[in-house]
Amino acid sequence: MAGRHLGRVGLLVGAIPERELDTMVEEATVDAYGEDEELAGFHAVLTDRLALPFNTRVLGVDVVVEDLDLRPGTGVVALCRHSAHRQAIGLLDLPLPDPPPQGFEWIEAFRRWAP
Repeated sequence: MAGRHLGRVGLLVGAIPERELDTMVEEATVDAYGEDEELAGFHAVLTDRLALPFNTRVLGVDVVVEDLDLRPGTGVVALCRHSAHRQAIGLLDLPLPDPPPQGFEWIEAFRRWAP
């Protein structure tokens, strides 16, 4: 079970049932026409449902994930801060803390959808 951990909501990260993830993908993309609008739908849902800010570690450095952004060519990114330094990191590349933030299951649904 390497890479999996028990989340605050009592779910094992990576063990959310596929049917539930599919339902979440449908909810995030229901009114979208095409991949760009689906991505924008996910950004809206993630911004609404993921508890921000939260702390995590990136390359051994403690960072604060302050917000999410939608960037052309990159997709959904986490806007991270460490002291005076700021860095955008692709949401799917961001390591989640243990326990993960409330709403982390939407990141898992986004991961399932991501092309």
